[in-house]
Amino acid sequence: QVRLVESGGGLVQAGGSLRLSCAASGRIFRINDMGWYRQAPGNQRELVARVSSSGTTNYADSVKGRFTISRDNTKNTVDLQMNSLRPEDTAVYYCNAGVETVRYIGNSYWGQGTQVTVSS
Repeated sequence: QVRLVESGGGLVQAGGSLRLSCAASGRIFRINDMGWYRQAPGNQRELVARVSSSGTTNYADSVKGRFTISRDNTKNTVDLQMNSLRPEDTAVYYCNAGVETVRYIGNSYWGQGTQVTVSS
């Protein structure tokens, strides 16, 4: 019913930048929060950043000042601009969205993940 497709991952040197994009498609009545999570090998999936439908953002302490999340409600997209990347940012990054397929009936959806690797 709802599909999230991520793009923009890759390999970058420490101090470099990457931009991740995620597009939602399918049966969408309304998208509430959108966000990015990441999971490194051996670790649990953790929140990186989220943005509400009104634009309120919150970030993990480890990325504050380096990452910026933004969304385009007209295109159902959410981006993550990652600057000053560190080796510890290496992980699979997942897009997440709370989507109502009909009014007041919704679910949490995940993308397939995109690999980000930061070399030292």
